[in-house]
Amino acid sequence: MTVLHQEHPAHTHVHGPACGHQSVVHGDHVDYAHDGHLHREHSGHWDECEPGEHIAHSGHAHEHGDSCGHPAVAHGDHLDYVHDGHRHAAHDGHWDDH
Repeated sequence: MTVLHQEHPAHTHVHGPACGHQSVVHGDHVDYAHDGHLHREHSGHWDECEPGEHIAHSGHAHEHGDSCGHPAVAHGDHLDYVHDGHRHAAHDGHWDDH
């Protein structure tokens, strides 16, 4: 999965296991949900962590929503749901991995 490198320049909060923000393991790093998007540490600064391609999550039978029990993260014009170590987003009748 290609991830766009967009630096979050005014991010002074330091994320970590006890920071209070939802963490999501994402490939070789950890994203933190904060201010309506996800951040990752990269070379001494924080980046927005956005997927660069469309990847459908096949076989995802679980229906996410307000009472599904999974954390929701605002992501642009939709919600991603943190589930099974990654984020899912509804898209054209299926779920995408983000």
